[in-house]
Amino acid sequence: MIDDIQGKLLIATPSLGGGFFRDSVVLLCQHDDEGSMGLVLNKPQSIHVFEVLDELALFESERKKSIAQMKLAQQIVYEAGPVDTYRGFVLHGIDQTYDSTMRVSADLNLTTSKDILERIAAGQGPEEFLLLLGYAGWAAGQLEDELANNDWLLANSTQDIVFHTPPDMMWAAAARSIGFERAQLSSQVGHA
Repeated sequence: MIDDIQGKLLIATPSLGGGFFRDSVVLLCQHDDEGSMGLVLNKPQSIHVFEVLDELALFESERKKSIAQMKLAQQIVYEAGPVDTYRGFVLHGIDQTYDSTMRVSADLNLTTSKDILERIAAGQGPEEFLLLLGYAGWAAGQLEDELANNDWLLANSTQDIVFHTPPDMMWAAAARSIGFERAQLSSQVGHA
C-alpha cells in the first residue's frame, strides 16, 4: 500500500481514456489496506444546492428560504463518482464539525450527516463548501495498480483549487501545481 496519499488530488491522465474519469480531479478521502474512496471535484450537475435543500424541506420559514435562495442559487452540486450516486457528501474547511465529520487533509473536512445541510439551510453552515453526490471507490490494491500504470498524477489539495477554481479549469490548475501541462502527457503507457 502507498502510504500518505489520503487528502491528495488524483489527476486523471490521458491513459485512462474516455469515460467518467476523463479529465477528472479526485480528492482522495480515504486510503487504507481495505481500499480507497474519493470524490470527483470537477463534474458539475445541472442542479443547485438550493434545490436540494428545498427538496429535503430543510427551510424553517419562507424568509430563510428566500435568503438561502439568494445566497445559494448559483452554487452547483457535483457528480462525485459513479458509486451510490444519491449519497451526499459535503466537503468543507476544518473550522466546523458535525455529527459525522471526518478529517480528509490538514485543511479539509468531509461530512455526511444531515445536520450540516440543516445548518447550511439556516445560513449557519460553512462559508465554503461543495455538495457532492456519489463517490469513486477502489478495491484493495486497485488504486496502487492504476498509479503504477500512470493513470493518475498525485498533487497536494489546496482550498484554492478545491473551492476557488472553476470546474472546467481545475484539471489544468491541479496539473500546473505539480509542474505539468496537458501537452506533456501522452495516452501511451510505458515505463523506463
